[in-house]
Amino acid sequence: MLDYVLHHPGRALRALITDPAGLWDTLQDKIVEKREYARQQPQYAADPEWERHLHQALGVPMPCHATAEFAARWRLAVGAVRAKGIDVGPMSFHGYNDGDAALVRAVWCLVHHLRPAYVVETGVAHGFTSRFILEALNWNNDGELFSIDLPPLDSEMKKLIGIAVDESLRERWTLIEGSSRRFLPDLLKELGGIDLFVHDSRHTERNVRFELDQAWKYLRPGGALVVDDIDSNWGFESFRKAHPGHPTFVCDAEPVRADPRRFNQKGQFGIILKAG
Repeated sequence: MLDYVLHHPGRALRALITDPAGLWDTLQDKIVEKREYARQQPQYAADPEWERHLHQALGVPMPCHATAEFAARWRLAVGAVRAKGIDVGPMSFHGYNDGDAALVRAVWCLVHHLRPAYVVETGVAHGFTSRFILEALNWNNDGELFSIDLPPLDSEMKKLIGIAVDESLRERWTLIEGSSRRFLPDLLKELGGIDLFVHDSRHTERNVRFELDQAWKYLRPGGALVVDDIDSNWGFESFRKAHPGHPTFVCDAEPVRADPRRFNQKGQFGIILKAG
């Protein structure tokens, strides 16, 4: 963060003037991230049949209609963003990853089968996960998506937030610019209850636990938490140990290209279903 301020003093000054709280949140997150990433990261044994086991837990046969629809829609979404000259996949958004095909497919199926009234998501980037949530909500003809995203200081990168989301899908979408630490508690309190929560913001144990602990209080029985990049910090592991007895799934990601930062060259995500 200090390196960024030294190399881009104008952007940092504008952020200090226009959003000092957001700049402070970013600074804190960067400090925690640097400290946590110096630790040994978890290496989970993923379930190769997580999709079948997830659908069994939901009481839905495989292959489901949603899975059958996904592949063509995913190719269309990725192609549309690439056609704009924008890279996708690992490290394509300000050094961070887009939602990968497996993560987005899991969320797509969960929206179809849970038929949520309210979905809350943290972290948007190019918006592939957001797009598929909104497409599934339209398919259900019900539900709303609330996304919280702390924009990068780089104004050009900020313009790319949600670029994958078509204008026709945005009627059900509320995008809140800022950190989850400032906006998530009040949003959840206002909604009163949610059916699906997707974490894809700052991947530190500090931030993951904050978000999951907040979301769990408002997650209705039968609802789901989806946590991206669980192999980059200990947040998912410590949360599931604190909440035993709920169906849990560890899944390998399917990035568009190899991610050399990950022990398996892919990355991993996790799902927790809240028992009734």
